[in-house]
Amino acid sequence: MSDDELIDRIKSGDEAAAEELIDRYYAAILRYCGWHCPDPERAEDLTQETFLKLFRSLPAYRGRNKFKAYLYTIANRLCIDESRKMPFYSLKDAEELASGKNEITQAEDREEIGRLLGVLSEVQREAVLLRFGQELGFAEIAKVMGCSRRTAQSRVRNGLRLMRREFGDER
Repeated sequence: MSDDELIDRIKSGDEAAAEELIDRYYAAILRYCGWHCPDPERAEDLTQETFLKLFRSLPAYRGRNKFKAYLYTIANRLCIDESRKMPFYSLKDAEELASGKNEITQAEDREEIGRLLGVLSEVQREAVLLRFGQELGFAEIAKVMGCSRRTAQSRVRNGLRLMRREFGDER
């Protein structure tokens, strides 16, 4: 069932459709919020707030934009508000880190990723995280970040170029 069909069912009062939508996106939104918040409990709270705001705003949602971009826009705004309260980002990707590496290797990986992303501006970092961490398309990134598609592409391309330079790959 498509996201739009689930939304229509949710608007009609179908609680099972709401649960299915949450199941479909909860882990990805939690991971996204975890990148922006060092405290796992706060990332969980931000994820729940994202879905709460989503369900409150659904009566006004007209489906003009892709749903995934709409959902990530809500999460993005909550994370931006949270990041204003905190001076740094955390990069905890539970799926990758649970791949059997020991804690020292995990910490080194997080530190290296943080160092690479640290060379980027805030908008470049956000665009790179949305593109590769959440696998959004450039049109969806543009909607989430409130910019044009070409600007989203440019932010990702320039961010990758800076990261390659920092890593020593001068392609």
